[in-house]
Amino acid sequence: MEYTSQMTNRLKRIDGQIRGIIHMMEQGEDCRSVVTQMTAARSALDRALGLVIGKNLEACLRQQIEDSEGSSEAIINEAIQMLVKSR
Repeated sequence: MEYTSQMTNRLKRIDGQIRGIIHMMEQGEDCRSVVTQMTAARSALDRALGLVIGKNLEACLRQQIEDSEGSSEAIINEAIQMLVKSR
């Protein structure tokens, strides 16, 4: 699986967002502001997840099928379950 610098940079930005949220909470910021920032971080993580899945899912599936680690139907169902759980 290939993880690009774009993927890791997204996660580093999310890490910064999370640290900012923690700081806001420690400073006693109002709930609405904290929740807004938490929602933004969650959306950013969802987008990062989509990027990783989009770039690597096909390659992972092809490799599993080539390695005969199960039927193609089982592998596809597993991938679907992974996507469903991510939501």
